[in-house]
Amino acid sequence: MKKSAKIYIAGHRGMVGSAIHRALTARGFENIITRTSSALDLRNQQAVANFFAEEQPEYVFLAAAKVGGIVANNTYRADFIYENLMIEANIIHQAHVQGVKKLMFLGSSCIYPKLAPQPLKEEYLLTGLLEETNEPYAIAKIAGIKLCEAYQDQYGSNFISVMPTNLYGYGDNYDLNNSHVLPALIRKFHEAKEENKAFVQAWGTGSPKREFLFADDLAAACLFLMETYNGRELVNIGTGEDLSIKELTELVAKTTGYEGEIHWDTTKPDGTPRKLMDVSKLHGLGWKHSIALPEGISLAYQDFLKNQEIYTV
Repeated sequence: MKKSAKIYIAGHRGMVGSAIHRALTARGFENIITRTSSALDLRNQQAVANFFAEEQPEYVFLAAAKVGGIVANNTYRADFIYENLMIEANIIHQAHVQGVKKLMFLGSSCIYPKLAPQPLKEEYLLTGLLEETNEPYAIAKIAGIKLCEAYQDQYGSNFISVMPTNLYGYGDNYDLNNSHVLPALIRKFHEAKEENKAFVQAWGTGSPKREFLFADDLAAACLFLMETYNGRELVNIGTGEDLSIKELTELVAKTTGYEGEIHWDTTKPDGTPRKLMDVSKLHGLGWKHSIALPEGISLAYQDFLKNQEIYTV
């Protein structure tokens, strides 16, 4: 990509999109297009068609999505499949219609079967049943991958797909009703410390294992792959390292300075037993993450403290 190339980031206000925006800006890209959801409803086919016809972007990062944690995914099942299908179908098709040079679709590690062998290799896609609680979201993301493959197959479009592991970082979602595990824990422990609570209630048994990648590391990987990878097959993006939710909880407690007890509510769902990405393909292409989890959680917590009024509305 030339520094003057016209680049559209769909979802630039989200954690992932904003990280990609920061990465592009830091590298000197000066022609970045964005639209807020109020200015452009990506679920609206005609609105997206008009936008692409008018702006004629050369490159597209498709980071826009309706996202949430276990409760949100399981509660708003129709919204999660419908909205994500519409967003990706509209953008991918218009990228083809308007001759976009390259598009990157960002998926999610939940596309893999619930009981797939660990670590998760790219070829495990569609080899088993999905985790029930977020199946609608996962199916929508799988459809996005298949759209990119189909447009490559039929039209030769340079549309690639990447599958990030669990993400966290600047601008995360700290709403306790629909956030992911790591930001939820940061907020819980911070508030427990501030209120001198004797214990914090954590969900599940603490036994599931998860992998976490700092969003700015993801953005660096996305730029790397946008410049170097043109394959039809999806690419996992992660650290290749995981830890139990219990270990994560203790790490967040330490980072926030909370010294009380941790109680486990085993009536709450654990979700998938383990999700670790096989990142050997990414490493083989020449990219590895640079921000270790303890450092990343500290950076995220500092961001939370700085923007607490916004994040806890």
